[in-house]
Amino acid sequence: MTDGGQARQYGPLGTVLVIIPTYNEAGNIESVTARVREAVPDAHILVADDNSPDGTGEIADRLAKQDEHVHVLHRPGKQGLGAAYLAGFRWGIDHGYGVLVEMDADGSHQPEELPRLLTALKGADLVLGSRWVPGGRVVNWPRSRRLLSRGGSVYSRVMLGLPLRDITGGFRAFRSETLKGLGMDDVASQGYCFQVDLANRAVSAGYHVVEVPITFVERVRGNSKMSRDIMVEALWRVTAWGVEGRVKRALDRRHT
Repeated sequence: MTDGGQARQYGPLGTVLVIIPTYNEAGNIESVTARVREAVPDAHILVADDNSPDGTGEIADRLAKQDEHVHVLHRPGKQGLGAAYLAGFRWGIDHGYGVLVEMDADGSHQPEELPRLLTALKGADLVLGSRWVPGGRVVNWPRSRRLLSRGGSVYSRVMLGLPLRDITGGFRAFRSETLKGLGMDDVASQGYCFQVDLANRAVSAGYHVVEVPITFVERVRGNSKMSRDIMVEALWRVTAWGVEGRVKRALDRRHT
């Protein structure tokens, strides 16, 4: 948790938009959408589909025709998680939503826990669903995957000096005003690195960031989007940001 919001007065949240990026999630999108609608009936959903060849976009279109709370953003092709979320954020801000939520399409993030994030957001600028705070847990991950994920968060926390336990997680709730202040136009990172990037920007900008425990459940259907390229990008970008930050702080100390 950061302490940037202790003296702030927070206004009402406004309408919630849950952004769900998809690429080949035909076996998951319908059930996840239904669970979100049941968990937070007033929320809206934006499926940001990267032209999935398995027909995910067509399923989302059908759901949108049946439910005015469901919307679809069709993108030309697979451009990465970060690009999908940035497009979804811009769409949500342009349409006047007060809260924008990141959520995976594969069921690993439990929609039933979304009210917990929204409750915490009443007194924060950004809420992270955390696997690594007390009460958080991971289901059906092998030990190697746990070590990789937790190690990535620890490395990012140390390199960037962030007071957060789960920096790479992708179940998050932002106030729209927070996103507007993060400089989204120059975000180039993708994958898990995108999540680290936004968390780092939020803390550096002085926003009040809160972590709440969640249960992460490994997907049952479909294939994980994790790849070696995503891990390599995260490693070099976090290292570069960390070195840059240390150099800047050292120079600042020399001039004070």
